[in-house]
Amino acid sequence: MTEFIWQLPNNRDARYADATPRKRGERLEGDRAPFTAGVSDPRGTRFNYLDYLLQIARAADLTGFDGIRIQNDPKGDEPWIIAGYLAPSTRHLKLLTEFDASRGSAVYAAKNAVSFQRFTHNRFAWQISSVADATLRRQLADHVADADLLPRIDEFLTVAKGVITHPAGFTFKGRFFEVLEGGFSGPLGGHPVPTIYLSGDSAEAYQLSAAQADVHVFDAQPAAQLQPLLAEVHAIAKANQRELKFGLRIDVLARESQEEAEFDARRLAEQTGWQGSPDAQGLWLGLGSAHGDAKGTLVGSYEQVTDALLAYADTGIHSFLLGAAPHLEEAYRVGENLLPRLRAQLSRDAHVA
Repeated sequence: MTEFIWQLPNNRDARYADATPRKRGERLEGDRAPFTAGVSDPRGTRFNYLDYLLQIARAADLTGFDGIRIQNDPKGDEPWIIAGYLAPSTRHLKLLTEFDASRGSAVYAAKNAVSFQRFTHNRFAWQISSVADATLRRQLADHVADADLLPRIDEFLTVAKGVITHPAGFTFKGRFFEVLEGGFSGPLGGHPVPTIYLSGDSAEAYQLSAAQADVHVFDAQPAAQLQPLLAEVHAIAKANQRELKFGLRIDVLARESQEEAEFDARRLAEQTGWQGSPDAQGLWLGLGSAHGDAKGTLVGSYEQVTDALLAYADTGIHSFLLGAAPHLEEAYRVGENLLPRLRAQLSRDAHVA
């Protein structure tokens, strides 16, 4: 069954007609107020950005999204803390939590995950990534070499899965992690491993996903270019005797008409300095990336964006990781206008098949 996951902007978000990223709901020193000069803000410091993220999560829950993706932004709040804060206030959402394998012990991360599974009724999921910038990694006390990033994720997952699924004892010794007779029992035993989402566009990343992931997430790109990549990774997974699903991280800018959508897209492009041209399917590569980590945005009417997303589904995409700024208001717009169309057509296609 196809799933639709909404992006949480972990750090800052924009406003309508204003592409400047801001801490919505929180006033930081030096930030310009979004309203007219001289107008006071009666909220003061009673609320912060986490309260805004809670609004987004509730909107996604109410409008029928299957999950939320909590992005790992080095300058944002800790994704695991955000997940724990949002979980009790949502009923149905999968909590897809991105984090870096440098966070510490794989066994401790696995224990945390089991606790999350217990109190969320198995709604916790992992997206494991690495900070690509070596300088920034060193600022975060992570001195691993570029060539070791994917091998470390591989070992991290081997250990985490091992201690969750082997209560009688799991032993492993690698380059980055080592455990002797580990494993969980009692109230921590018998819980499922979080669904694993991985990404990357290298041959090594494809091999890692084929061996360890449940879902490989691709960056936004034309459907015609994506299809052979899905076939390639599917073949690698099959050689590993594994079934692998595929996801797509893409933003959407959908409106009542194509003209309205393109007007807003051109305004966003002007404000962000984006220069490019859309493809025939309405994909604007690079537009909106300042508000998250999507590499492109689908622009068009609700019908056009629905058709474009269905074309990706036809290629084999199972998980759509969607976003749009401002993420609160757009969660309602997308959830109320796109998701019903998408699900109705996918249901009809399934019955025809």
